[in-house]
Amino acid sequence: MNAPTRAWKRSGALIAGAAFGLVGVGLNAAPASAHTPVWTVTCSEVTVDLKAYSSRVTNTVTITADGKDLLPTQEFGRDFSKTLQLPEHKAEIQVRLVVKAGDGERFSRDETKTAPVCETPEPSEPPQEPEPSEPPQEPEPSEPPASEPPATEPPATEPPSSEPPATEPPGTEPPATEPPSSEAPPAPAPSTPPLAETGGSSATPVIAGAAAATVAAGAGILVVTRRRRAGRS
Repeated sequence: MNAPTRAWKRSGALIAGAAFGLVGVGLNAAPASAHTPVWTVTCSEVTVDLKAYSSRVTNTVTITADGKDLLPTQEFGRDFSKTLQLPEHKAEIQVRLVVKAGDGERFSRDETKTAPVCETPEPSEPPQEPEPSEPPQEPEPSEPPASEPPATEPPATEPPSSEPPATEPPGTEPPATEPPSSEAPPAPAPSTPPLAETGGSSATPVIAGAAAATVAAGAGILVVTRRRRAGRS
């Protein structure tokens, strides 16, 4: 009974040792297959994607373009992803990626890629605008011959004047006469008959003046004659 028991113990120890050996190999191989640095370069940008790195150590990444720092050295843990714009360039430039893994140099990367020149698209000519087409001319409407109707306006007549003709009123001024003298005036000469008055006239004042002068002259003669007679007597 002791011989079979010992044989089983030896077989179990061998199996356990083989299992531990396989597990150790797997653990050692896992980190190597887990580090996956991926990066791409175009004419205008750089894209970096680092995954499955150990977070228990310090990892760093650096990117340069044409010998100048595009991404200064930066620490990261398990993952790192970033897209960077390249400077304008008229010729191809070299882009370098340096990744240092904290868990061993075998997981680090130092690679270089070329960034091509971006093609400048030719300026496209703006589409020419079509010339506006002239609208069709509409025919002018024919005008009918103008016919003037016969004139129906009556002849113009002046309205009768309602104002009566202006008439001068007859003169109302009486002829100027001197007051009767106490002496009897001499009889007027027959050669100057009195004129009949026919109403207001422009000669009335003249006639009145002449009559007054005649009366005064007659009175003067009469006075002189009497004085002469008195002196003789």
